[in-house]
Amino acid sequence: MNPHATQPISPIALLRSLLHNRQLIIQMTKREVIGRYKGSVMGLLWSFLNPIFMLAVYTFFFSVVFKARWVGAEGVIESKTQFAVVLFVGMIVHGLFAEVLNRAPTLIISNINYVKKVVFPLEILPVVSLCAALFHSLVSLMVLLIAFAIFNHYLPWTVLFAPLVLLPLIIISLGFAWMLASFGVFVRDIGQTIGIFTMVLMYISPVFFPITAMPEKYRPIMMANPLTFIIEQAREVLIWGHLPDWLGIGIYTLIACAIAWLGFIWFQKTRKGFADVL
Repeated sequence: MNPHATQPISPIALLRSLLHNRQLIIQMTKREVIGRYKGSVMGLLWSFLNPIFMLAVYTFFFSVVFKARWVGAEGVIESKTQFAVVLFVGMIVHGLFAEVLNRAPTLIISNINYVKKVVFPLEILPVVSLCAALFHSLVSLMVLLIAFAIFNHYLPWTVLFAPLVLLPLIIISLGFAWMLASFGVFVRDIGQTIGIFTMVLMYISPVFFPITAMPEKYRPIMMANPLTFIIEQAREVLIWGHLPDWLGIGIYTLIACAIAWLGFIWFQKTRKGFADVL
């Protein structure tokens, strides 16, 4: 394979690459997940303990220290446990998006051998990173559902729609990952600034407070945030027991698919310069 050759950019080529390399993606995802905890005493158990510790810390500071209360469309939430569950939904959605974006700028740089010495489908590296982040998010989601069932003694049947709500976020995250993976090769500062961006994104998302708590003049900024709609819809199906906004999900999915394809196009068009830069 000539690294300087023009790469296919059609949606069919994208799907064909994912399908053809699915076994490689699965194996690399397993290595990525297991490698993160390699050498630790408890191993993969940390993937279950980390969200529990994170949930406990945020709940303590926001509901006990700062005495925050959730005042949304469903009324005022006084219970600390219910507040914790509502908070955790936002943290899971933001955590998935942030982990994918934070890792993306260094994906190619940290795998130079795949660029220079091996005939390798570089376009799957962001997919592997996404799958690893998705694994940890699913573990956190399992912790959330267990906590909800313990505190409330039931689970809303609408949790079945959670995958459909998260699907457009997964698609758009992959598109941004392809873009940032390419930019990270040519502009190394991207890797330093993306962490700041994702941290700011957390505080302008309805993670720690409902949309109604934001002053009206600033709400358009929050609504332009790609996480806002997903966080709100995730709470609808996971906590309040409401059906998702199907029209909104459909529109978001179409936009996410367009961004993912544009990200793939950008990655394929620029990858022939990776070897020269690295």
